[in-house]
Amino acid sequence: MSKAPKKTQQPQDVPTTGHSWDGIQEYDNPMPRWWLWTFYATIAWGIIYTILFPAWPLITKATPGLLGASTRGDVVQEIARWDDINAATRQRLVDTELTAIVDDADLNRFAVSNGGAVFRTYCSQCHGSGAAGAKGYPNLLDDAWLWGGDIENIHYTISHGIRNEQDDDARYSEMPQFGEILAEEEILQVVEHVLAISNQEHDAELATAGATVFEDNCSACHGEAGMGDRDQGAPNLTDAVWLYGGDRDTLIESVTYSRFGVMPPWANRLSEADIRAVSLYVHQLGGGE
Repeated sequence: MSKAPKKTQQPQDVPTTGHSWDGIQEYDNPMPRWWLWTFYATIAWGIIYTILFPAWPLITKATPGLLGASTRGDVVQEIARWDDINAATRQRLVDTELTAIVDDADLNRFAVSNGGAVFRTYCSQCHGSGAAGAKGYPNLLDDAWLWGGDIENIHYTISHGIRNEQDDDARYSEMPQFGEILAEEEILQVVEHVLAISNQEHDAELATAGATVFEDNCSACHGEAGMGDRDQGAPNLTDAVWLYGGDRDTLIESVTYSRFGVMPPWANRLSEADIRAVSLYVHQLGGGE
């Protein structure tokens, strides 16, 4: 006896959604069972996850979850683990004379690597990721160091900062606002003199008069030849290195209103090991003396 043929569902047996687009109707076919059960499983999984793991944001934190899992806590533990591993080397970095660290290849390699991480975290925002600086922020790759570029001076500058009010041992210098001291004509004259000694295009007549203004008002800090004085933090005005710019308009602004860049002290924020590491990193970039 042969089997009765299986009945095939005809289109007219399936109800429609009632929607019609240009005469085209949409059938209301039921969803596949496998898809439905998968959908229900994802809902169940979502509910279980939000109960077990941190999930719902609150005002100050998220719900912790019954398991107490924390990716941030995992990071803290991992950092602590590596701190323990490197503790002996970091202590050796602190105990070794600054100038002698470079003679210990392994210690110097560790310091430069660690210092690079410190620099990218705390220093690159001002000095740039490559330490080339920007307007108002010194280039650490050249040989023009306002306060000295040997390893000990770099360490001191990083530790105490420049012209800040947080550290009594901060490097400090202050240029007067000559707009309150000199006449406008005298400012123009001394600017032409600075352009002349830095080998830039200048007005010779004004520069000659400006030499006298410079001697009377500027040479005490910048020197008679304008080559600067590191002990006072006075920059060399005869080279092509300008922290804020060496063109005529910028020089007029600098002389008139002065400049007062500030660097924070890091001795109260970083460990001695980190300060030594970043000092060595900066020193070996190419501009360290």
